[in-house]
Amino acid sequence: MKKIDIKGESGTSSILVGESVQALPAYIPAEGTVMITDGRVRSLYGHAFPDCPVIEIGEGEGIKTLDTLYDIFDRLIDLEADRSTMIVGVGGGIVCDITGFAASTYLRGVRFGFVSTTLLSQVDASVGGKNGVNFKGYKNMVGVFNQPQFVICDPETLATLPRREILCGYAEIIKHAAIADAGLFSFLERNYKQALDLERRIVERSVYDSVVIKSGIVNRDEREQGERRKLNFGHTFGHAVEKTAGLPHGESVAVGMALAARLSVKRGMLSDSDGKRIQDLISHFELPVKTDADRGMLLDALRRDKKREGDKIHFVLLDAIGRAVVQDVDIAELDAAINEW
Repeated sequence: MKKIDIKGESGTSSILVGESVQALPAYIPAEGTVMITDGRVRSLYGHAFPDCPVIEIGEGEGIKTLDTLYDIFDRLIDLEADRSTMIVGVGGGIVCDITGFAASTYLRGVRFGFVSTTLLSQVDASVGGKNGVNFKGYKNMVGVFNQPQFVICDPETLATLPRREILCGYAEIIKHAAIADAGLFSFLERNYKQALDLERRIVERSVYDSVVIKSGIVNRDEREQGERRKLNFGHTFGHAVEKTAGLPHGESVAVGMALAARLSVKRGMLSDSDGKRIQDLISHFELPVKTDADRGMLLDALRRDKKREGDKIHFVLLDAIGRAVVQDVDIAELDAAINEW
């Protein structure tokens, strides 16, 4: 097990890569813990839960709403949860996002932690202190910055995932490599077959290196005032794809990274060969590089992106594999890039 610390304004978050879900009782108080999870995760790992109340929520992006938070608050009040209560989310990114937001706002904030059971959550959603829900179909429009006390990343839980979910997790790992670690990018190029087979050594290296990249950036810019924006590589267009085409988050980010790489090449920042390497690696991990979504709807979703300021969007581009830059891109330029597909 390897430990990585994130030091945020709200406290220190310990990311425990390789720790077992069975070890959860060692990280929580003997009394006063409430668990939040979904039905599928509870059926798989409920036997490892400590003896405490469990709030079960639904599954899928459609339940990541204020309505679900209302139900959680209702249950917490019924349970007489107070400021000494600790809330633990066990599940993927949706469970972790909802749990973090609920814990950060109930009674103006109580302690919380995560057991992250999906690859996407282990390398992205559960790490970094962003907690939020969607609003009227727009991703994470309502939320807070607040660090969990701990995040358990158990590689054994990945064996229960559908293959499509595993591929979505690798999209975020590719993102971290593309923006900050050329060595990890080359490692993925050499070992993508073993990665897809979930060979533990490959998975643990991929997760650990991703968390190191993200934690380093968050430690320097917790509230996304500058450098943390680099973590949005592929996400600005990806969120538009996710809303418009209904693809899963990881697949949408893959499409967004492919577009951002092409735009980087078009601007003369990234070489043609590196642009091709990025598209090839995305394809090796069986992820899409294009979408058939309506171009007008994609552009409308981009205009509503929370990173837009006037006619420009803070957009993450590459000037080399392993080196990202944030630049203002005109909506018109994005429109042209989309229409050239």
